Amino acid sequence: MLSSILQGFFDLFTSFNGIFYIIAYLVGGIPFGYLLAKYFGGINIKEHGSGNIGATNVLRVLKEKDPKLAKKLGALTLFLDAIKGAVVILIAKYLGANDYTLYTIAVLAVLGHCYSPFLGFEGGKGVATGFGVLLTLIPIPSLIALVVWFVFAKVIKISSLSSLIALLSIIVSSYILYPDGLPNIHTHAPLLIIAFIIFYKHIPNIKRLITKQEGRVV
Repeated sequence: MLSSILQGFFDLFTSFNGIFYIIAYLVGGIPFGYLLAKYFGGINIKEHGSGNIGATNVLRVLKEKDPKLAKKLGALTLFLDAIKGAVVILIAKYLGANDYTLYTIAVLAVLGHCYSPFLGFEGGKGVATGFGVLLTLIPIPSLIALVVWFVFAKVIKISSLSSLIALLSIIVSSYILYPDGLPNIHTHAPLLIIAFIIFYKHIPNIKRLITKQEGRVV
């Protein structure tokens, strides 16, 4: 019985899909914000600001030291976090992965970013990585969410709240555009799982929003 279970796991993780699932999680877990802040800014980003490894905290913390460097590293963090999961999806798609596999890769990339194996299973909020993978799979709702995020970020200048509003907008727009489920898989489950992960990681931010202690990004 045990040998059959172990063989099943071995077969899964050595299969085409299984290999890409592992790659998605590991690539998603690469903490670009932490690495860039440490090696180019000389700061352990986990010990400053909110402790988050995302672009917002990189920008906020390094801005006190070097505003010009902060903008560069913040933008680079945002870009790298956004493309890391998307790249795995595109490679898997090129090699013939089906849509169910691609959406699973998307979920695992976000999970890897939020619970990085390289940082003791801690990580970021998943917004940039989530946007990157969803832009690859459902571009129209993702672009709608990007516009919503941009507008609210400019107006209220609170990254977490803008991200949560954008998250809601991508869910609503996807249900409007794809009432029978996401293209080719006929379910919204992967999107809802990604949304739940991102929402869960934002609970501390939500608490600070309620108590009006959440920081702004100017």
